[in-house]
Amino acid sequence: MPDDERRARWDHVYATKNPDELAWHQARPALSLELIERAGMGNEARIVDVGGGASRLVDALVDDGFQRVTVLDISPEALGRVKERLGDRARLVTWVAADITRWKPPSAFDIWHDRAVFHFLVEAEDRRAYRATLVAALPAGGQVIIGTFASDGPERCSGLPVARYEPETLAAELGPDFRLVESTHEDHLTPSGKSQRFQFSRFERH
Repeated sequence: MPDDERRARWDHVYATKNPDELAWHQARPALSLELIERAGMGNEARIVDVGGGASRLVDALVDDGFQRVTVLDISPEALGRVKERLGDRARLVTWVAADITRWKPPSAFDIWHDRAVFHFLVEAEDRRAYRATLVAALPAGGQVIIGTFASDGPERCSGLPVARYEPETLAAELGPDFRLVESTHEDHLTPSGKSQRFQFSRFERH
């Protein structure tokens, strides 16, 4: 799908629904925050939240004193929603409207967080481009936290097909530059009451 079509599709989603109506909404992304804490880099860590959308992760990170947070999403509409929610605190965050498969990171990051972007990349070309961006953004010792639908999770989301993973298959996609440190599963309850099985994995770049 061309970049402009992807952007228009997600802009439409965020323009027509409240964030708390979206299937992936979490009032507090507790597992993501726990994995970021276990990365052990403190609140000086340079964090990029890939596909942050209207997630409340950035709110919690700012509240916890993280000062070097970047939120990236393909949808300017989504980022605008979050900026409005944060109010004056939005100035503490770097905002990037970009497709992760096309983005050129301007600087290095310590932690790369992605909840539910990678599993939308069903084409091998897009996964290769994602990995190239990840390698460019993360130096040796950097941490990668990726949440995707698990092997027994949904086959589609927001009308789109997804690729499902277990930690080992995700590790194979990222390749030998990344060492799997830990993984866990989570049953996410959507606002409509459906359960979605996720896997979350934390990696370290060699």
